[in-house]
Amino acid sequence: MEKPARPATAAEAESQPDDADIGGAGPQGKAWNEQLNKELQQGFTSNDRIDMQRMGKKQQFRRNFRLMSTIGFTTCVMGTWEILLTSNTQGLTAGGLPGLFWSLCWAYTGQFFIVLSLAEMASMAPTAGGQYHWVSEFAPRQHQKLLSYLSGWLSAVSWQSIVALDAFLIGSIIQGLISLNFETYSPTRWQGTLLVMASVLGISLFNVFGAKHLPLAEGIFVTIHLFAFFPVIVTLLVLAPKQSAADVFTGFTDNGAGWPSVSLSVMVGQVSTMFVVLGSDSVAHMSEEIEDAGIIVPRAMVWSFLLNVPFTFGLLLTYLFSIGNVQEALADKTGFPFMYVFRESTGSVGGATGLSIVVLILLIMVTISSLASTSRQTFAFARDNGLPFSKWLRAVHPTWHVPVNAVTFTCVFSMVLSLINIGSTVAFNAMLSLSTVALMGTYVICLGCMAHRRLRGEPLPRSRWSLGRWGLPINIAALVYGSWSFFWSFWPNSYHINAQNFNWACVLFVGLMGLSAILYHTRARHIYQGPVVLIQKPRD
Repeated sequence: MEKPARPATAAEAESQPDDADIGGAGPQGKAWNEQLNKELQQGFTSNDRIDMQRMGKKQQFRRNFRLMSTIGFTTCVMGTWEILLTSNTQGLTAGGLPGLFWSLCWAYTGQFFIVLSLAEMASMAPTAGGQYHWVSEFAPRQHQKLLSYLSGWLSAVSWQSIVALDAFLIGSIIQGLISLNFETYSPTRWQGTLLVMASVLGISLFNVFGAKHLPLAEGIFVTIHLFAFFPVIVTLLVLAPKQSAADVFTGFTDNGAGWPSVSLSVMVGQVSTMFVVLGSDSVAHMSEEIEDAGIIVPRAMVWSFLLNVPFTFGLLLTYLFSIGNVQEALADKTGFPFMYVFRESTGSVGGATGLSIVVLILLIMVTISSLASTSRQTFAFARDNGLPFSKWLRAVHPTWHVPVNAVTFTCVFSMVLSLINIGSTVAFNAMLSLSTVALMGTYVICLGCMAHRRLRGEPLPRSRWSLGRWGLPINIAALVYGSWSFFWSFWPNSYHINAQNFNWACVLFVGLMGLSAILYHTRARHIYQGPVVLIQKPRD
């Protein structure tokens, strides 16, 4: 079904991961299995062994995630109701209350097709590489290397930006809590940046020294994620004054974006909800730490996505009906409309602080999970020589079984990206748009390759979780939504553009992609072959 295995060229040999030669089938594969220590053999099923040998990869991580902890992990990375509560300013500004609601409706609908498509691909190739690996397998032969390399960079940029964005939210909420409790405090951007750096450093340390207990932590995280939801919405439902249904569902407004039409404002503001529903592919990057990944990963993708739907809509509707004066909420000194809503609903600073701390704790949990997924994606791309300093980035600690260097790089990258906040008040929107557009770019490429392969009637790898005859229409629907989201993610939130409100995501995106193009033509095209060169031909 896949391309035949063949002797590697000199360039291909350099592109293969360390000890890749012991990942194949037959006697070498047997030797590879025997070399695994007992800790790595736990949870390493026969199906996992078949998948890893087919992909030519060596098992380097503990497979200590099971179905429930995997669903918990994915649910926490998505963190839909927490992220929606803390990152809705752009949607409220451009489109108002109905803009947020209806854009979430179509974002969930379109993203579901993407999730189904990704779940099937993850079953075919359950690897930490995710999208760039799938592109390498499914793209037309003449475009495999370039498209795979581009997808790897887009995925790395998107997930690195997501961690930076989550850390930015943590630091900004801490600063908002200080403003809420101390009237005389005057927040500065450099202070917020230091808080972001401190938060990402602490989360990185947990991902190194607490990685062995991450599945247990995810169980705790998802429990808090589910049960903390109820005190938040009950407080708002009981205590907050309510908006009318007309205001929530049909009263579209432009609250400062300044676009010529409200319709255009809603299109620009939808990026907030697009970001909320992202993250299902995070579990794919943890595939090499999940027992029976070929079936558990796709199930976790779909079930975590569906599990979050009622919580997200329940929170959004409660929030929209309880928000009161939207202009006052957007202008609140804390910088977060949700803190304004908490304070106005409870009538006390203490009550608002307590609810905000709950949200802060949940965001820390979300970021811990996001950083774990990001570091594994970085490790995987470096393992295939897709990044500069690949040998250093792909190193795995011999006893902790953690990609410490990839975690360190993610920490440093987030700190560097947070410096944007010092020079611009719209750093949050820039990181939000960058993460959305880059991740959507990876979706569009791998979905296009999969749809092209199906249209041509070419064989696909074995999959234990398959879309069957619905595969092609679902892939096409996902491709349409991904392209739509990719297009709108570049737009600035305000019509009248200046250096302060410009969407710097397009500059960051072009700059990082330009860097990847330079690296590809000067170095990577000589040593990066893509994962497809290691794929083993199935035996009859």
